[in-house]
Amino acid sequence: MSDLANQLVIAEREEITRGVRHLLADPLITERSAPEIFDVIRRRRDPIAKWFDYYCGWTLMVEPRLGYARLVKVRPALDATRPARRLRSTRTEFDRRRYVLLCVVAAELFAAPVTTIGLLAGRVRAASAADPLVANFDTASREERRAFVDVLRLLESFGVLDALDGAADAYVESDAAKVLFRVDTTLLLRLLATPVGPSQLGLPAEEVPLRFDELLAELTREGRYGLAGSVSGRHADIAGVSDTQRNLWLRHSVFRRLIDDPVVYFDELTPDERAYLASPTGRQLMRRAAEQGGFVLEERAEGVLLVDPDGIATDSRFPDDAATAKVAALLLLDTMPGPTTVEQLQRAAAELLERFPRWARSYRGDDGARELVSDAVSELKSFGLVRTSASGLVAPRHAAARYRVSEIRTSDTTEESQ
Repeated sequence: MSDLANQLVIAEREEITRGVRHLLADPLITERSAPEIFDVIRRRRDPIAKWFDYYCGWTLMVEPRLGYARLVKVRPALDATRPARRLRSTRTEFDRRRYVLLCVVAAELFAAPVTTIGLLAGRVRAASAADPLVANFDTASREERRAFVDVLRLLESFGVLDALDGAADAYVESDAAKVLFRVDTTLLLRLLATPVGPSQLGLPAEEVPLRFDELLAELTREGRYGLAGSVSGRHADIAGVSDTQRNLWLRHSVFRRLIDDPVVYFDELTPDERAYLASPTGRQLMRRAAEQGGFVLEERAEGVLLVDPDGIATDSRFPDDAATAKVAALLLLDTMPGPTTVEQLQRAAAELLERFPRWARSYRGDDGARELVSDAVSELKSFGLVRTSASGLVAPRHAAARYRVSEIRTSDTTEESQ
């Protein structure tokens, strides 16, 4: 009986860690897209929800009958590293036009639980024509129809739209295409992960461009922290902040970054946040969070990171030989013993393109080396491996050492010898 009880406890713990890590990789999990992991989250929702609430202050909503689990992640700072992307082979980021169409389409989807692509396009066209700040949606333009379809496919991937008949891509070729959609308006409402709704800000439209950063900060402002969570002046320097609010904000702000970012460097934290992580309480909570979430905690003099040994809790991997830019990033990283100019990296990239003529075919134009370096450096920055300066220098950061080709080869040789 004791062995059985221990096995049940171990199984429950493993399911909780799986649920936590899957939700970190994908904050919206539907029963249709991932039935097995959705079932795990449904059954273990209470301990999983408590883990996210305690360490991060994030809310987990699980709707068994509606078939989705939504983790409402709020960042401690603005982050542009996870844009919406076109669900095509290039995975191009959404441009301004597609974001505008996404907002208009989302608003118009509340009109009916079932709609056709033609009716929806007509409502979007009418809504854009009635709004002086939105460019008219022209269904006669192939480029406009392509942008519209990119938005619909994104909403399909979220489970908000379900094509009952036909495929959205057909609309790119002809605005007479017949596609029937079912709309999940409840799930649509859950997509916006902001404590404050945009409509509550009440700012005149003409002032939005002048106060855009301020507006974004207001959208993510959480009242439970009081002034401790304000962007300007944080923690101890703010009069009227209680110790409870201050400690809660410190715990949540630090763990949000620790859990959501590839690496947390101490020099990027405020003095209070560094002191919190260095305290006995902070260290104890870090280790407990890692154990309960199924992570391995790596502590270094420069920073800390959580490693998922199973690679579940990430939506992007590095190294990854499936993406040309990531392969180039790994190779260029080995040419950076210290701060390096972009020009030096471009020369190194040109040598790589010449050395491997069948590789990186999409970077074979006149500006191929420059584009390859630009994409590779963007990848390295997103993983916290390099820092760029205004003068044009690219400097490797401490975590970059673990990914150098020479280090990987040495590690492989060591493992083989053992």
